[in-house]
Amino acid sequence: MACRAPRLPRGGAMALLTDLYQLTMAYGHWRTGRHRLPAAAELFFRCGPFRGTFALAAGLAEALRCLRAFRFSAADVAYLRSVLPSTTEDAFFDYLATLDASEVTVSAVPEGSVIFARVPFLQVKGPLLVVQLLETTLLCLVNYASLVATNAARFRLLAGPDMKLMEIGLRRAQGPDGALSASKYSYIGGFDCTSNVLAGKLYGIPVRGTIAHSFIMSFTSLEEVQPRELLPQAGGEPVDLPSVAESWLRRVCELLQTPLENVNRGELAAFVAYAIAFPHDFQGLLDTYCVRRSGLPNFCAVALALHQLGYRAIGVRLDSGDLARQSKETRQVLQACGAHFQVPWFGTIPIAVSNDISEQSLEEFRREVRELLPGRRPHGFFVMFFCALGPQNPQQHYRLGEEWLESCSQRGTWGGWIMSQQCAQVANEAKGILACISPSVASRDRGG
Repeated sequence: MACRAPRLPRGGAMALLTDLYQLTMAYGHWRTGRHRLPAAAELFFRCGPFRGTFALAAGLAEALRCLRAFRFSAADVAYLRSVLPSTTEDAFFDYLATLDASEVTVSAVPEGSVIFARVPFLQVKGPLLVVQLLETTLLCLVNYASLVATNAARFRLLAGPDMKLMEIGLRRAQGPDGALSASKYSYIGGFDCTSNVLAGKLYGIPVRGTIAHSFIMSFTSLEEVQPRELLPQAGGEPVDLPSVAESWLRRVCELLQTPLENVNRGELAAFVAYAIAFPHDFQGLLDTYCVRRSGLPNFCAVALALHQLGYRAIGVRLDSGDLARQSKETRQVLQACGAHFQVPWFGTIPIAVSNDISEQSLEEFRREVRELLPGRRPHGFFVMFFCALGPQNPQQHYRLGEEWLESCSQRGTWGGWIMSQQCAQVANEAKGILACISPSVASRDRGG
């Protein structure tokens, strides 16, 4: 049986976004003449999420928007005729066609308020039938929203006021609506920005982004960088940035006592290409190959080349390994370069960390940073989280494909060769698994 993709209304009527038994109970109330009785319902939670003592109330604006638009369209009523028992009287469907929430009143705490177990944070009053019909819809609108906002608030409390928090859960979210909700309610819960461009447009959330391993690994040498020239910030003749960066790389490697031959030139090319494209917003991902032997020297070289032309790099990111130790090492290298080359701002370049950070790992990171950098507040750290709340998410990844990997192997790209070997190993393991399960697997959606 083919399944069509759902098209949910945004900000419009969602009367059918409910459980079937709400409608059968509504018919029961109508059939016995009880549907107009005054009723009141309260929305609360019994236990705090994440085994905590509090939650943040969220989704209330969506709930009010739903109430204002609550009605059954002619198409809705026609569909209900097909799913409710055949004994349902026609007059009930006529009644549903006239129904709205104009007689419903709502009392609620402000969006983002701290709430506690068993204390109502939303109360609905109105005719019994309508109050009954609203139960599932309102719970749907506030439960996930409050969960995400609470999760974000817990991270904010752990991070303190000095660390910046960025939500990057779009790729692991529970569908497009879950992704937008996660971005919106993480922001309400205390995050500073999101990577979700559509959420930024819809909700006015600041949008940020860095750079991915795939971009860095797609380069093999400085010869691939085109165009090569960059105009100085103050004006003048264009400068060949790859040449300036190479000159700075020799000086940085000498300072850090890093053998020049250990530095990955494809990574340097990627940084230079990105810097030419975004001279005011240059940032580097340091752990594609080796943070200390390649990522840091390459970043410092390109950032210093930009500084020579009047530009300022805006940050670095670490995405694997011991984030606290590498953050300390990165900060020390940035400070050493800043002091040695007399660039005072260099030592304060923000450091972003990511890689499935949990409450526990954030707490450990903050504690270790304090121990590694005693007497200093953790300014200049940017922590990135997947906040869509899918702990069993398979965490799929999107990488450059087989043809590209093969070309990298032919060009001698170390990172591409490693990935090609990993893919080959996984393919061999998958053959045995598929042999076991393929006879019993059938598609339920043969319509594509």
